[in-house]
Amino acid sequence: MTLTDIDASAGREGLAVFGAFHPRAGDETPDGTGTLVLLGPSEPGFWPHVTKAPEFLDGAPDPLDRWSSRVIGDLACAFAATALFPFGGPPFRPFVRWALASGRAWQSPVTLLVHETAGLMLSYRGALALTERLELPATRPARPCDTCADRPCLTACPVQALASGHYDVAACHAFLDTDAGQACMSQGCDVRRSCPVSRNYGRLPQQSAFHMARFHR
Repeated sequence: MTLTDIDASAGREGLAVFGAFHPRAGDETPDGTGTLVLLGPSEPGFWPHVTKAPEFLDGAPDPLDRWSSRVIGDLACAFAATALFPFGGPPFRPFVRWALASGRAWQSPVTLLVHETAGLMLSYRGALALTERLELPATRPARPCDTCADRPCLTACPVQALASGHYDVAACHAFLDTDAGQACMSQGCDVRRSCPVSRNYGRLPQQSAFHMARFHR
């Protein structure tokens, strides 16, 4: 079994390996974990794929989380792993810590995590905890922000909800209630969309609108 094997199986379900690491003390992975593999949406094409699934057609709540539970649960069975998810708490799994440990996600200038291929549109649908210690890539990618001269994320928010080094959630929600905020609601956060890596990722506005509707209830 290799990371390539897992990525190929995940790809058939619209997912991709978004990073992996060998846990160390303090990483809060299940006992006996040799490799923790993070899974996220494979773009382009994730949203058309997932919205055809039964979970999106039955009218029940939380279709994306239920889809993730089923699909990643099946992958876990196929690879003799334990499926872990960023939802379903509290308590919640430390996906931010795991993302940083993977070497494929970093803290951005606006503190949100940025991923090498997803940019600020980064999201994790789940993870696989394997007992086997898989071989990992010998080199790690460079943080994209280090070569981003313009850093548009720093000025993209109309109310500068991320300008002070922390997320002003109240200011963000207040803006989303205005007419001007409807672009963020229908297309996704201005800051996330401003990232050059995000723009090349291929995530559809419909998916961003789905997440924004659940964020701004």
